[in-house]
Amino acid sequence: MCARRERDRLFDPGHLGELTRYVPVELVDAVLAEHGGLQKRLRLLPSRVGVYLLLAMGLFASVSVPGVWRKLCANLPGGRREPSEKALRDLRRRIGPAPLKALFEVVAGPMGWPTGPGMSYGRWRLVAFDGCSSIKVPDTQANRTWLGLINHVRGGRAGYPLLGLMALVETGTRSLLGARFGRIHQGETTQARRLLHLLTPDMLLLADRAFDGAAFLAEVRATGAQFLVRISAARRWPQQAVLADGSRLCLAGALTVRMIDADLHIRLADGTRLQEHYQLATTLTDPEQHPGETLVRLYHERWEAESTFLALRHTLLGGRVLRSGDPAGIAQEMWALLTLYQVLRMAMTDATAHRCLDPDRAGFTIALNTARDQVVLAVQGDAADLKGTIGRAVLAHVLPPRRPRVSARKVKSPISRYHANTSGRPATSTPISHMDIRLQEPPTRPPTLPQRILALLHTAPGHHWHRNEIARALDIERTDYLRQQLAAGIRHGWIRKIKDATYTTALTTPNTP
Repeated sequence: MCARRERDRLFDPGHLGELTRYVPVELVDAVLAEHGGLQKRLRLLPSRVGVYLLLAMGLFASVSVPGVWRKLCANLPGGRREPSEKALRDLRRRIGPAPLKALFEVVAGPMGWPTGPGMSYGRWRLVAFDGCSSIKVPDTQANRTWLGLINHVRGGRAGYPLLGLMALVETGTRSLLGARFGRIHQGETTQARRLLHLLTPDMLLLADRAFDGAAFLAEVRATGAQFLVRISAARRWPQQAVLADGSRLCLAGALTVRMIDADLHIRLADGTRLQEHYQLATTLTDPEQHPGETLVRLYHERWEAESTFLALRHTLLGGRVLRSGDPAGIAQEMWALLTLYQVLRMAMTDATAHRCLDPDRAGFTIALNTARDQVVLAVQGDAADLKGTIGRAVLAHVLPPRRPRVSARKVKSPISRYHANTSGRPATSTPISHMDIRLQEPPTRPPTLPQRILALLHTAPGHHWHRNEIARALDIERTDYLRQQLAAGIRHGWIRKIKDATYTTALTTPNTP
């Protein structure tokens, strides 16, 4: 009996306070067994305890690892010998990053009811892609080799290697459906492609101009999901038709999308007036079912993904550098941090569901501080208490309804491109008193070379045009560039090649590309 009691005492620090209900010991043991992280003999520091230690390190980012251990054991019965820093370090190495990644993938996913406030548009759940490139890691040789150092646009190099994080976020609850991280130089779309398998036909994806490539949007659409993406003003996709509301159908590669041009005229509470132009692309092509003004307002839900990164980078980490000096340790730490963030969102979403409140009104800082208290008190709560202590704290201090507001995109860093406020926006957050959205007619632009080529081919649809003949008719001196455009037209199905250097149109109308 004494031996059994002593054995149980070894596992007592394996808890996360009330959050243990979302990460039960059975789940932790299962991912450890699946990924080879279980100890081969009973140790003074079992692997299960190590997983909870890693999760608690995210709760107490400003505390040393031995200090986190002391918080886990602070209210446990009986005296315990505190392990050395080396013993805790060896415990982390024994576990590795794979069990923490598997644990995150179990808890990741949408949380909100589709009919809940702020969850969906029509029959589609709102999700967003976004990236964060400001998470700092220790400046060690191993981390520099993995991530490199960033050259700032205003000169100089970053003091710490920076980790690039890409996430697919449910905008209604700010929960994570998936995440990837690595070198910033990989590019956001490269990382986002590794999360496309998480998109389903019942989702509407929101994204900014970093994701406006035609090839990437085609991959998004191949998942069955719809999208609403802001497009760079430099994009000049071929126009097919103008719709009743002034929006237009365009061809993004082989994909037909609806383009919406809108001017936003904003008046702020302090009297400031702002104007901004938006160009959006969407697969919701019916202007009667999906009015352009409604979609322009809906696009701003994308900013909920920025709030996700604010909670991770500033509220949880406090802007601090991660702890680990090698890539395996950083990966382990990041998966633990993402798992912790997700289970905090679970507790908050469960709380707001009791009152049918918009999850926007749940305070992340309130939930975080209450969870910290429960860890120190070693209170795991009653499974029958659906709200829990964290939920009651969130509901006792509900935030006011969100209001439209504007502030300058500015950071206090002399080497950041956002150091100076050049946008004309107020330096502090200012409420919007009125916003007028005006849909614009499609801009008048000179025809592109593919459009000129097709217009020429349609002057004689049955004629077989030699490449030199096309060059003379269009006054093109660089035949190598013409050859590239003709090859692109063949790939997209606009032009048909008859024989070497001889072409004809493959379309019935000249205005498709």
